[in-house]
Amino acid sequence: MHLFHAVQYELMKQHSRHIHNAHHHFALSYPVSFSQRIYTFFLGPLAIVALVYLIAHFFPFGSTSPVGEISLRLIIIAAFETSARIAVAYVLAVLCAIPLAILATSNGTAEAILLPVFDILESIPILALFPVIIMLFINFNFLNGAAIFILFLSMLWNIVFTLVGGLKIIPKDITYVAHIFGIRGFAYLTRVLLPALVPQLVTGSILAVAQGWNLIIVAEVLRTYIPGGTAAQDLFGVGSILVDAAAGAQTTVFIESVLVMVVIIGVFNFFVWQKLLHYAQQFRFE
Repeated sequence: MHLFHAVQYELMKQHSRHIHNAHHHFALSYPVSFSQRIYTFFLGPLAIVALVYLIAHFFPFGSTSPVGEISLRLIIIAAFETSARIAVAYVLAVLCAIPLAILATSNGTAEAILLPVFDILESIPILALFPVIIMLFINFNFLNGAAIFILFLSMLWNIVFTLVGGLKIIPKDITYVAHIFGIRGFAYLTRVLLPALVPQLVTGSILAVAQGWNLIIVAEVLRTYIPGGTAAQDLFGVGSILVDAAAGAQTTVFIESVLVMVVIIGVFNFFVWQKLLHYAQQFRFE
């Protein structure tokens, strides 16, 4: 426990110095006060939705077709289906990224071998692998798994490389103190490594989830990658609704889908990421 208290005390001192010197240097941060958070929560989504509305109004897909239009309630349900896929992919990515990052930085040899391999894997276009992934999962009649797997791949390397960067900046003094007090193995992982990774994990998670939302249309509209594919093979979600609305000239459905998606992202940003970023500051080594 001595090491734990020593590390906590050092973190508190560094955090206090950071606050004390806040007027002497510039640092980027998320809005902290309630009024700032309310402002950013409403301003961003409203600006995006207004832009989409103006574009759709002045440059419509075609004559809007009210026949067969999807209700707002169904769009909301679809958005939660999409969110569930992203959440499952994110959890899997975190569970894989943490051991991969720790393994890659465990010693010089592992770092020299694994980091270039990770870099190559990250550089391979995900969409180039998507047809193969779909054909693999379609044999098991599990197309939902194909979408989750492609989202998982899109998130994984963002988190891995962010965590690697976090592991590289752990002060050597902390490592030396751990060895002096005999903190090794699982105790070293839980008392030193994992707490030190909290800020980088939060940052990497934000980037990873954003990447997942960027790929959601591709992940849900599977017919494009299946030979002779039909719309029936698409997954139910806000991504596939957006594509169908654009193809069917359903401007209202398209705008409502964008609105629902932006609101969900904004709410998660407001109530989760901002709070986690603020909480993670106490674990930073300054």
